[in-house]
Parts: sequence; C-alpha cells; structure tokens
Amino acid sequence: MTDQKPGVEAWKEHTTAFDRVQSVATTVSKPRPVSYIADEAHVAENTARGHLERLVNLNVLLKTKRDDGALYSPDPLHTRMQTLRDLLEAHDRDGLIDLKIKLQSKIEAWKADYSVDSPGELRTRAAKTDTASQTRNLKKTASDWELARYRLSVLEDAIESYATYTKDFRASA
Repeated sequence: MTDQKPGVEAWKEHTTAFDRVQSVATTVSKPRPVSYIADEAHVAENTARGHLERLVNLNVLLKTKRDDGALYSPDPLHTRMQTLRDLLEAHDRDGLIDLKIKLQSKIEAWKADYSVDSPGELRTRAAKTDTASQTRNLKKTASDWELARYRLSVLEDAIESYATYTKDFRASA
C-alpha cells in the first residue's frame, strides 16, 4: 500500500473503509477472495472480512465457501432491484419506454449488421475470425448485446410494474 495510484489517498480520505469495501465488492465481475477486495479497497483483510460479512447479511453480496477461503460477489437479485430503483427514480413511464425503444433498436441493428439472432452466435463467429481486431470487435458486441438484453429485461419489469413500484396508481389508468 505504499506505492499507491493517484487518487487513492483522496479516496481513502473521503470515504469510509466500509464504503470502499462495498464499492469494490459490488463491482467485481467474478467472485473474489477477501485478500483481493481488501487490497483494492486499501483496507486490512480483517477489516474487509468484517465488512464483507455485513454485506452478505444485508443480502448485498453472495458468499461462496471454498476449502481455501470464501469468495464474494454481488448478489444478482440485489443488483437487479437497485437497477430497477435507479431507473424508476430517474425516469417516468414514458422515459422508460423510450429507453426500451433505444435498446430494442440496438439489438435489431446487431441482428441485421451481423446476420445473427443472438450474442451466442456472435461469440461462435468470434472464435473463427482471422484477426485480433475482428475477434475483439465481435466479442465486445456480444458482451454489449448481452448487457442490452439484461437491461431490457429490467426495463420491461419496471414498465410492467410501474404503478406498483412507484405507488403512482394513476399511471395504470
């Protein structure tokens, strides 16, 4: 922790250890051990372990026990609900529908541009390309497409249950 990147000192000064552990643990792309999260959050492992357990108890994180220790990852249900809440706070029903249109348009464009029906088909094509550039482009598009499909499912949930989630029963009339 002596050779820190620029901004780390400011991050440590302006956030609590708990906030740093939560920030790191809720954004990992795959399950990570305490040591990784502690290092990234710039806290001691014991400190990280305590905060991670609290986040597990709050259903923010999932804990996977292994022989060599536990791994922590974001709880997909918590992540989905937080995304729903953020969408509902930022957009009214028409705004959500506009976002849905944008995502549907992107997906339709990828289908047309690549003549495929799914991100999986794009990944299959990426495995057979001749250049790194082509492979990278297809892999990125497949990932973007998967993310768009996930976001579209959350948007559809927000639109379908808008009145219930916002307690605005006039929206369903």
